[in-house]
Amino acid sequence: MDTQTALDIGRETLMIALVVSFPMLCVGLVVGVAISILQAVTQIQEMTLTFVPKIIAMAVAMAFFMPWIIDKLLTFTRQMLGPMPVP
Repeated sequence: MDTQTALDIGRETLMIALVVSFPMLCVGLVVGVAISILQAVTQIQEMTLTFVPKIIAMAVAMAFFMPWIIDKLLTFTRQMLGPMPVP
């Protein structure tokens, strides 16, 4: 394996990690901003108030996006293991 191949594999691995984690990160961001706006409007400054709704929303997003995530990871795994030479 040459340097360019190793760099391509590393780049592809980072891209698939970013793509797979993007839906949960977006849901967490949207829920966090919504709760922050709610806290600013009501002037409730409870730090633990943000964690439970974000965790629940991210768990729901993970359950919703799980088939897509598994498909992406299986495709990537097949792509990585496909060209391996058998000794």
